[in-house]
Amino acid sequence: MKLSLSVRVAEKFRAKREAALPLAELAELAAAAGFRALCMRASQLGTHTPPEQLVHGRTLLQAQGLAVSMVTGDFPIPENSAEAPQALRHITPHLDLAQALGTDLIRVALHHEEDILWAQRAADEAAERGIRLAHQCHTCTLFEQVDESLAVLRRIDRPNFGLIYEPANLELCGQDYGPAIIEKFAPYLFNVYLQNQRLHPQGQLKLATWCQGERTLDLIPLWERGGIDFAPLLESLERVGYTGYLTSHQAALIEPKAMIDRTAQYLRSLASFE
Repeated sequence: MKLSLSVRVAEKFRAKREAALPLAELAELAAAAGFRALCMRASQLGTHTPPEQLVHGRTLLQAQGLAVSMVTGDFPIPENSAEAPQALRHITPHLDLAQALGTDLIRVALHHEEDILWAQRAADEAAERGIRLAHQCHTCTLFEQVDESLAVLRRIDRPNFGLIYEPANLELCGQDYGPAIIEKFAPYLFNVYLQNQRLHPQGQLKLATWCQGERTLDLIPLWERGGIDFAPLLESLERVGYTGYLTSHQAALIEPKAMIDRTAQYLRSLASFE
């Protein structure tokens, strides 16, 4: 596996359109901590970004020895707003963005039955350019629950459409996310997102789900106990032969440099990375 850092670490949790750090500074911190790639979001570079700025951004990352593990090209997808599935209907700008940044993976979103046909069409267009599409395990989408996610993947039935395994959202939805689920997801695994949380009735954050209603929780760093136990999950990923990116998908819960450094140290204490 390879370590990737989401640029979400330079966003506020509720302000996904605003970058708290310039890309140059973020890339320097990520490379120094030992990350191999950035998971790019529109707060830094997206479908709205002028071509010359994309070229500059890719050059900047290459100078730090960083790849782009995946792109989330617009704001509605990470916000999971009603407009999130629209990217499937207009996938070309997202394909252009991926190619400009040298990645073959794009995050998309499905909310409704009719989005499945558009996912097939978008995947077919992406396949012509050697690009893959992936959907995160995410609340309030067709990928909230394990069985539903597998059923939708089978219906889309495209080899270049897969899954971003993310245990925290599965936990929010009352789903098992352990080794048995990783084995079920293994044929479709295109990326892995890790973020941590502690579910409890007095949590400071409230998040909606379709299947469990509103959940209350606190966000905590990956290394903090009392949340998700990541060690058996990484062991299971290695066991099923996953060799893709393992992406820290957390906001900066402490000062960004400390957050980035401690996250990398913690993950390297659990597994060996390329």
